[in-house]
Amino acid sequence: MQYEVVGIVGCGLMGSGIAQVCAQAGCQTFVADVDERSIETGLDRIEKSLAKGVEKGKLKAEDVERIQTRLIATTKLDEFSKCDLVIEAVVENISVKRKIFEDLESIVRPDAVLASNTSSLCITELGTTSRRPDRFVGLHFFSPVPLMKLVEVVRGLSTSDETFAAVFNFVSQLGKEPVTAPDRPGFIANRLLIPYLLDAVRAYESGLGTVEDIDKTMTLGCGHPMGPFTLLDFIGIDTTYYISGIMYEEFRDPVYAAPPLLKRMVLAGRLGRKSGEGFYRY
Repeated sequence: MQYEVVGIVGCGLMGSGIAQVCAQAGCQTFVADVDERSIETGLDRIEKSLAKGVEKGKLKAEDVERIQTRLIATTKLDEFSKCDLVIEAVVENISVKRKIFEDLESIVRPDAVLASNTSSLCITELGTTSRRPDRFVGLHFFSPVPLMKLVEVVRGLSTSDETFAAVFNFVSQLGKEPVTAPDRPGFIANRLLIPYLLDAVRAYESGLGTVEDIDKTMTLGCGHPMGPFTLLDFIGIDTTYYISGIMYEEFRDPVYAAPPLLKRMVLAGRLGRKSGEGFYRY
């Protein structure tokens, strides 16, 4: 099974990145968002990313032109009737995601595969929205998508062997490294990462050190590319808070319980890089 025409729902940070790597891999790629402004912002992000690729010698100018001709932006999901595979990459909210899959169900071909880029939600549950649970799968890319090699491929209880194998192979064709992740909140990466980030916040609240000193300890002392607070700001304080809530609801383990400071920061609108202020100012 080959996926030559791909649709991406959402042109934000994740959606635009996924659209870029699909177009770079030779797929005709439709990318949709709610309005023209969101699309323009996403396409501008792709253009800047491709320009960096040329600057670093990873791409040629003629490559960029070919990639851009494969990208088709739209505000209407009707265009997705041509797609072999559609990947949802919108806000981490199950109601929003379910509504998108309900809308897609009457648009995409019966043999098309649907996938969610969720980082924490249950793939089996999302798949119940569709009349094709055997052709429903999780594809968790990592940010920034053009640079990060890993993709978690998540199989729901109803996902067929054929679908899983085809999607796993598709990820490899994108130049990414696929891993098989369980259909449990957080999959593999966030199951390990979220407790670490929450522990860093608790340590800061208890007076272990300043934000800067804790970050410096983990980068210079442990070799991490980012300290926990820099990473929290990059991921988004609200996203981390939301994911931790889903994981705590599933496991009832205190390691997944968000510290009070995270809730206060979300209420105050201090969401990290995207709002201009989190644990650091930008």
